Amino acid sequence: MEYRKKTVVASVAGLTLEGMDIMFISFAMSMIIAQFHVDMVSGGLISSITNIGMLVGGTIFGILADKYGRVRIFTYTILLFAIGTALTGLATNIEQVYLFRFIAGLGAGGEYGIGMALVAEAWPKNKQGRASSYVSIGAQYGVILAALLSAIILPTWGWRGLFFIGLLPVLFAFIVRKNLGESPVWLATKKERQLLPNEWKLKQLFATPRTSATTIALAVMATVQIAGYNGLMIWLPSMLQQSQGLSVSNSALWTISTAVGMIAGMLTFGQFIDRFGMKRSYGIFLSASALAVFLYSYASGSTAVLLGGAVVGFFSNGMFAGYGALISNYYPVEIRSTATNTIFNFGRALGGLSPILVGSILQHANVSVAMGYLAVLYCVSFLAMISLKKSKSKEIQPKTFSKAG
Repeated sequence: MEYRKKTVVASVAGLTLEGMDIMFISFAMSMIIAQFHVDMVSGGLISSITNIGMLVGGTIFGILADKYGRVRIFTYTILLFAIGTALTGLATNIEQVYLFRFIAGLGAGGEYGIGMALVAEAWPKNKQGRASSYVSIGAQYGVILAALLSAIILPTWGWRGLFFIGLLPVLFAFIVRKNLGESPVWLATKKERQLLPNEWKLKQLFATPRTSATTIALAVMATVQIAGYNGLMIWLPSMLQQSQGLSVSNSALWTISTAVGMIAGMLTFGQFIDRFGMKRSYGIFLSASALAVFLYSYASGSTAVLLGGAVVGFFSNGMFAGYGALISNYYPVEIRSTATNTIFNFGRALGGLSPILVGSILQHANVSVAMGYLAVLYCVSFLAMISLKKSKSKEIQPKTFSKAG
């Protein structure tokens, strides 16, 4: 297998395992709450603390990957979230659950940006969109895998047995370390620029006014992406049950329909990036997302709700496929992992609070107002996107090394 394909396989597998790890909490939440006799707020803190761990881990491991190499640090992040997941199964109180989920978050947050940097550095620019989309779908594979494992393990071995499955990524880390060579682009860049003085990586994200504006704009876009996804996927089934009178089984069917739309959207968005460019592709999908979400609040009837959910998922989460390529293309090799991890995990941490706001809106208003809020978010992201300006910098092209590894 040529090197560029190896980077996609490794990154897809890594994001699949990460997605599986994160979804374990969703499936095990009620059992954990009952086991430790805590309220819903305390249970909800588990996900929030995981997101904070992702932000911290993304920043730390992004810096380390830029300094010491992609593959070495990538395997360390996989090991860390595997250990954190397995330790969760040994927790004896809710405080230990918080601690172990923070550890798992450290590893999961670091893994995302490093994998995306590997792919960006292995594929030529005219194919980075589709490569990034292939990787992003890994998270959806993780959701499916977590659902299947939960159905098998929870009734027999309980929530602790589910988290012990988290040790499996240790084997994957070993395979990656043995079979995937270091990024040739990173190696060449390190050799070329080794005489330059070392700078604090985070500082370089705000080195100039233009770079600062780019970092802030990308952080806004990442925050909207996560806020929109969480707001839709966590609350919309409940919204539909109330506004449309959907049963639980029908709302589950909606979830499947929306997930299918998301996967199709990711694959399509990757092709859009390669054909039309980053900004034009995001412009089309952000505009369509705002319109689709707003109009969806007026959908009525089972058919309209299911088809509308697929359309909303297609546009709103299809864009997720492009963030690895988007962020990677605005920063040079020496700070690429730092930028991708820090910016996207900031979006995860802040955007992860969106369900709280949506819940508050639903408590005091109605579904139309909540959907209007989500539509406005996509308009804000559109404004941030059109403000992006790319700095000119010399960079080694990945196509030179497409057969390496």
